[in-house]
Amino acid sequence: MPTDSDTNYDPTLGNKFIFVTGGVMSGLGKGITAASTGRLLKNAGFDVTAVKIDPYLNVDAGTMNPYQHGEVYVLKDGGEVDLDLGNYERFLDIDMTFDHNITTGKTYQHVIEKERSGDYLGKTVQIIPHITNDIKRRIREAAEGSDVCLVEVGGTVGDIEGMPYLEALRQFSHEEDDEDILFAHVTLVPYSKNGEQKTKPTQHSVKEVRSIGLQPDVIVGRCDDKLDPETKEKIALFCDIPTDAVFSNPDVEDVYHVPLVVEEEGLDDFVLEKFDLEDEALPSDERTKEWREVVTTEKSGEVDIALVGKYDLEDAYMSIHESLKHAGFELGVDVNVHWVAADEMAEGHGGQLEDVDGIIVPGGFGMRGTEGKINAVQYARENDVPFLGLCLGFQMAVVEYARNVLGLEGAHSAEMDAETPHPVIDILPEQYEVEDMGGTMRLGSHETRIESDTLAEEVYGDTSCTERHRHRYEVNPEYFEDFADEPFSFSGTAGNRMEILELEDHPYFFGTQFHPEYSSRPGDTSPPFLGLVETILAGSEAGADDADTQSGQEVTF
Repeated sequence: MPTDSDTNYDPTLGNKFIFVTGGVMSGLGKGITAASTGRLLKNAGFDVTAVKIDPYLNVDAGTMNPYQHGEVYVLKDGGEVDLDLGNYERFLDIDMTFDHNITTGKTYQHVIEKERSGDYLGKTVQIIPHITNDIKRRIREAAEGSDVCLVEVGGTVGDIEGMPYLEALRQFSHEEDDEDILFAHVTLVPYSKNGEQKTKPTQHSVKEVRSIGLQPDVIVGRCDDKLDPETKEKIALFCDIPTDAVFSNPDVEDVYHVPLVVEEEGLDDFVLEKFDLEDEALPSDERTKEWREVVTTEKSGEVDIALVGKYDLEDAYMSIHESLKHAGFELGVDVNVHWVAADEMAEGHGGQLEDVDGIIVPGGFGMRGTEGKINAVQYARENDVPFLGLCLGFQMAVVEYARNVLGLEGAHSAEMDAETPHPVIDILPEQYEVEDMGGTMRLGSHETRIESDTLAEEVYGDTSCTERHRHRYEVNPEYFEDFADEPFSFSGTAGNRMEILELEDHPYFFGTQFHPEYSSRPGDTSPPFLGLVETILAGSEAGADDADTQSGQEVTF
């Protein structure tokens, strides 16, 4: 049992824990597998939360390059975390906190600070028990108030940086009752050239897990197709688990269909039986079908949207892609996202924007690609193309209007051009003394006041909204008067901070300094994204009606 006072161990907490590890290679989708299992447990009536363990030395994901790690996802409390926590929020429909993300940097920083302050009373501070006890403490505290806590260990079993976490889980399993712990191991089951499903990578991966002192209760095989019965039997035999504890997680058209697949495999029922929760779970016929109904919505059309950004990697804009998908679920259309490289558009759009129905200019940092983003904004404004600007996209819309309508030659953001004669985007005084990059921006949820009788009020259906932020620069208050009598207006504010912009006499020209994509969920689409797609569909319907009027034939949508 743990002895370090930092652990706060209480055996009466009564949580159930599912520990998810991965083998063979990274990027197998163990987070989606875990989130899907959690979704089914939530459908069965349980409160489910999740913890993501990232073994890197960074304290958080805030300073990571999106090319290496995908988007930085921002939580309600301002935590900058791995994109997997976005998947957990979307699948479980919960708001997580920074405490639900454990990193090596965060853990070691805390232990070292305690050592420096003398909390260990002269003891030799070591990986065991001090680091492992801190890991266990963090898991238990994050699990408080939930019935089931999913704990995903990032990386691959065998990675040296992950060893303290696996040791902590080994200790954890000795401190809890057997019926309160389940170990799930996700592995790759590849095909040989002759089409045979190969189990050897799984066998070696499980051997590695067992050498650490962990025995998987469940093995989930990632494969192009479902595992053959013979493959399941072979994995069970060599990995010392029952055959009915081996499950398939095959490739699917949409990650939101994974809960449907693992439900068909019976993974949720296996977990409930292992945890002895069958009697407490809702009967199968009483469990909510809302998820299935949302993600299997029949589609009756499609729209094409250009995403004009600087990172040619879908994961760098994952929440934007997911928000558009949610809008498609709600409106019954497929939303096709077309990547447009902003840094290739400095001299114009080159025809890349002519065949799309809408344009999104997302957030980002640094000078590269900003001129291309400004050109995309100008094209959307001048050609009445529905437009959504997010964070930096919002700021570049301000710059574009200042340059091309207000006549402020050379206007720019002071972040991109410190010598600009018109810094319409600048840093506010309270940020002047900031030196550290990590965790020092305007982060997390903040309330925005919305002007009445505006597009913003129509979009949000209210005179206020609360959305998540991640930025340092703002619209410069010195230029507020330049925009005062313009059709380009700031319809959402927070004190002296401009939060929402819109343009009169345009189908949909909408920009947000915040990131609405972080709060979008299947069945509860982010309002700005829903408004964008609704406007596109309304325009298509109006065009069809015009054609009907000219031809004298009735067209149904």
